[in-house]
Amino acid sequence: MKYLMFVVADPDAAKEAPDPEVDDVEDWVERNDASGARIMGERLRPPADATSLRRRGGKLLVTDGPFAETREWIAGFDILECADLDEAIAVASKHPMAAAGSLELRPFWPFEG
Repeated sequence: MKYLMFVVADPDAAKEAPDPEVDDVEDWVERNDASGARIMGERLRPPADATSLRRRGGKLLVTDGPFAETREWIAGFDILECADLDEAIAVASKHPMAAAGSLELRPFWPFEG
């Protein structure tokens, strides 16, 4: 099953000093690419570079900035291929942002047929 893993930056948690033994994102990427658990991932530009859009009453509303007012922001994403949620949690739990931010796992909702 495929999972989208949002990597969420938390400015308050990021103030803690990283632990180089477990907080090496390049090592996490290499290990999970090699195992096949990580299909792809990318960093994202900061919220100031975001554009949000909505269609309401037949009109397109386009605004600068993030979709939500929050201190936390989506910093990147990874697509994981795991047997089940337990395996996805095991993979995500070793990502450095589990300590410096948060990670959100969402299973893909494939179209049937």
